[in-house]
Amino acid sequence: MRISELAQRSGVPIATIKYYLRERLLLEGELTSATQASYDDSHLDRLRLIRALVGPAGLSIAQVRAVLDQVDHPPESVHDLLGVGAEAITKKAPVGASHERVHELMRAWGWRVDEKDCDTHAVLEEALQGLDAAGFPLPLGALEDYRQHMEAIAEVEVAGVPTDSAEAAVRYVVLGTVLVEPLLLALRRMAQQEASARRFDPIS
Repeated sequence: MRISELAQRSGVPIATIKYYLRERLLLEGELTSATQASYDDSHLDRLRLIRALVGPAGLSIAQVRAVLDQVDHPPESVHDLLGVGAEAITKKAPVGASHERVHELMRAWGWRVDEKDCDTHAVLEEALQGLDAAGFPLPLGALEDYRQHMEAIAEVEVAGVPTDSAEAAVRYVVLGTVLVEPLLLALRRMAQQEASARRFDPIS
């Protein structure tokens, strides 16, 4: 297909497609003349992934380039590939920040402690520090309950990870994280309302 058809089918303006080509996010088409190229469905799929990463996922062009580089040259392990997607949307931990408390919790839970994932560990440490600073201790056993429920959710999500292509796997992880987290928070609030009604405002 010509670039005009690629734009029409993808919903991405020609100028934006050309920008992605210049930034080497989108592979060049097959030259059919000195000024024209032909594109195929692989370009359409790539465009959809790029738009998802810069749109719902909110990644910068530099972040998108890093993710796509791993898609094009995936590590042998699917687990490592999924880490690329998660890393792209996790804020970086402050240099020198300590989160050994989180590592101790992970060891107690029987979870692996991988130093490559420390940005995520730092997010939990920041949340725990926020609770400490506010003088708001969690009810006894609450953190363990949260951990068990999160494990169950994670098992469902990881079971759904596509294994047919690196592109599909990264898209699933990045968009699944960005788009599903608000859903989980909304469901949590709705469940709280229902639990509150059952406890404090039961139907007579």
